[in-house]
Amino acid sequence: MIRTLACAATLTALAIPAGAETFRVMGQPVATGLIQKNVEQPFFENFAAETGLDGFSADYQPVDVTGIKDTEQLRILKGGLFDIVSLRLSQVSRDEPTILGLDLVGLNPDYATGRETVEAFAPIVDARLQERFNTKLLGVWPFGPQVLFCEPEIGSLADLKGLKVRVYDQNLAEFVSLVGGTPVPIGFPEVQQSLARGVVDCAITGPSSANSAGWPEVTSYTLPIAFQLAMNGYGINLDTWNKLSPDEQEKLQAGFDKLTDKIWSYSEELFVDAVNCNTGAEPCETGTKYDLVLVEPTDADKELVGTAVPNVSFPAWAEVCDATNPGCSDAWTKAVTAKDSM
Repeated sequence: MIRTLACAATLTALAIPAGAETFRVMGQPVATGLIQKNVEQPFFENFAAETGLDGFSADYQPVDVTGIKDTEQLRILKGGLFDIVSLRLSQVSRDEPTILGLDLVGLNPDYATGRETVEAFAPIVDARLQERFNTKLLGVWPFGPQVLFCEPEIGSLADLKGLKVRVYDQNLAEFVSLVGGTPVPIGFPEVQQSLARGVVDCAITGPSSANSAGWPEVTSYTLPIAFQLAMNGYGINLDTWNKLSPDEQEKLQAGFDKLTDKIWSYSEELFVDAVNCNTGAEPCETGTKYDLVLVEPTDADKELVGTAVPNVSFPAWAEVCDATNPGCSDAWTKAVTAKDSM
C-alpha cells in the first residue's frame, strides 16, 4: 500500500495539468495494439479539434507507462488522480461486477448484437458507476471477438481439458472451467512470455491484439470462435464533468460518441484482417504475417458457446452481481429482454 500511495503521489505531481483546461487522461495499454495507436491516442492528441472544445487539451498517458495497474482504474477515477480513463472493463469488474453484464460469455456473438447489448445495458452500468465510483460512463466499445490461441494441438474446445488457459475475467474463467480447462488470470502485457515459458498452454484475446503482442510467435493454433467482444469504455470523474458548462458537456459527449463509433467500425475491420495475418492468408494489411493453424469451430463448439448465457455465464455472474448490487440480474434481464423484443 505504501508503494502504491507513493506511486500515486508521484503520478499526481507528474499529471498536474498546465491549466484548468487540461484533462488528465489514462489510455489503453500500448501493448494492445492498433486501436490504441491509430484511433484512441490521436483523438486525445487532437482533443480540441475532435471535441470542438476550444482551449481544452488532454495530457494522455497509456496505462502501461503510468505504473498503475489497470485493475485500479475505477479507484483512480473516484479519487480524481485522472480526469478521464480508457476503462478496461473486464479488469475493473472485480470492483464492480455489474460491468460484466455488458459482455457475458456467449452474449455477443457478433458486432451487431454487441451494439444492441451496450445500448440496452450501458445506462444501468453508468448509473452504478456514478453511484459508487463518482464516474460517468462516456461510451463503450469492443476490442472485438475474443478467440483462442494454443501451443498444444487442439481440434475443438473439448481439447482444452487439462490445459492451462489465460483468462481476463471471472465470467470467462467459469466457462473455461466448464470445458475442463484450468483458468489462469494474467495481465495482457505478461501473456506472451507466459505462453513462451509454458506457464499457460493457451490464451484468449482478440486476433489483432495477439498479432501486435507477438502471440503467434509462441503458439501454433488458433480457434476463431467469439467468447466475448472484450468491451471497454471511457469514464470521466463526475467532479470534472460537473465543472463543465452544459454546452461543454454536450460537445464532450458528442466527441466521445464519434470516437466510440469509429472504434466499433475499426475493430470489425481489424478482426477480419488480423485472422488472415495470423494464419498466413491474404489480404493481410494491418499486422505481421504468421502461419498459425486455423482450427474451424465444430458444431459442438458453436452450440456450447451459443448456450453459455443461460447455462453458465448468466447464473455465475448473477450470483456475484446480486451479492454486491441487489437487483442487478433482474435489471439485466429486463434490459436484455426489451432489447431482444425490439
